[in-house]
Amino acid sequence: MRARAPEPRKRLTRAIKGLSSSTSDAKPLEGRLAGYSRVKVGGYRVIFAERTHRGTRTIECIYAEARSIVHEMFENLVVQEMQEKASLD
Repeated sequence: MRARAPEPRKRLTRAIKGLSSSTSDAKPLEGRLAGYSRVKVGGYRVIFAERTHRGTRTIECIYAEARSIVHEMFENLVVQEMQEKASLD
């Protein structure tokens, strides 16, 4: 996010910090991206995963990029990771 201009960077930072509140407009992703969610921040999308381990909720921000390319790029990353795991088995 450091490469972003100051104002979009601030908006992204606020949105990521706000993910822990129940008022965020996060939406679950579907298909190959099931298990991840996204939140809109102006022209950007933040992809994140929410996990609970031993009663502790953790939100991991995985990817933040311009709306026009984020889902395609993130899907490619997920598919690549799945293929790598399959090749290790």
